[in-house]
Amino acid sequence: MKSKINYSKTGVNYNVLDPVKRLAQDAGKQTAKNFPEVAMSRGESAYVWEEEDCFRAFVIEGLGTKNLVADEMRKSYETIAQDTVAAIVNDIITVGAKPQVINAYFATGDPNWFADKERSAALVEGWAKACQMAGVTWGGGETPGLAGIINPETIDLAGSCIGIIEPKERLILGNKLTPGDAILLIESSGIHANGLSLARVVAEKIPDGYATKLPDGSMYGETLLIPTHIYVALIKALFEANIDIHYMVNITGHGFRKLMRADREFTYFINEVPSVPEIFNFIQENSGNSDEEMYANFNMGAGFAVYLPTDQIEKAQAIAAKHNLKSWNAGVIQGGPKQVIIEPKDITFKAETLGIR
Repeated sequence: MKSKINYSKTGVNYNVLDPVKRLAQDAGKQTAKNFPEVAMSRGESAYVWEEEDCFRAFVIEGLGTKNLVADEMRKSYETIAQDTVAAIVNDIITVGAKPQVINAYFATGDPNWFADKERSAALVEGWAKACQMAGVTWGGGETPGLAGIINPETIDLAGSCIGIIEPKERLILGNKLTPGDAILLIESSGIHANGLSLARVVAEKIPDGYATKLPDGSMYGETLLIPTHIYVALIKALFEANIDIHYMVNITGHGFRKLMRADREFTYFINEVPSVPEIFNFIQENSGNSDEEMYANFNMGAGFAVYLPTDQIEKAQAIAAKHNLKSWNAGVIQGGPKQVIIEPKDITFKAETLGIR
């Protein structure tokens, strides 16, 4: 029997990180004097404030440790650039915003990281291409050299984005959620950019590391580096089709627990889980994690969730299909205590397991 790899021991412990986020949110409230902020946006994926004819949204996000896989394999710097842009824009669209301008943060422990012209060009080209996919302007950024803080052989990728919500009716903050709403899950492209700390430990424990072949014949490392879906065009299309979106979630860290992110006392029933990509089965087999632990930390095949009236599900799914994205009419919202119940897996995530608001 393989020894179990506990997720919290790999460097990401939400029980420690989430209280700091809540502390920062509380402190942030004290700075919002005489400012037209939308207070309900605190704790959401993007911060919102009001202007005369529209709302504005702002978000900052980072890649995490996926760059370490690219470093180990000496490839796919264009795809980790897309992963970073996707982490940013997939968050800002959840409040109904159209992303407009994005800034980049490329930090290294040694500026000579950029001396590899092929690697640097791939990173820049990948970032620019991802911005084009998201319909956002790349405005600028920073490239600090942080000797003694960052490993000289690695790069830390992050960025920020500002977006616009117009008309104002497109603001999405959870207050529209209604018992009986359907939960539409949209497919992921794989692991996206979350859970890489555990995935990297798995690579260290198996003989061939990232070169290990998965049962479907693909290589473990290459599968990990498949870039994150960018959902901006899909959400734009849903709005243009007058789909009545009640809430949205970018399923990243916290996995399916993220489905109850809204500040509402509802129970989220999932009665159909998406087909699980082979990469997650492989990680589970080689880490010893239970189904509950996997669904608590990974997207498990669903990278985004849209909550909407049940009579609009077919129309929304048809639009997703036109964007070459699989989708699942996966569940329903009901009255009750705040929790996520994944019925096919007999898993229940109670409110206290998600502490990011």
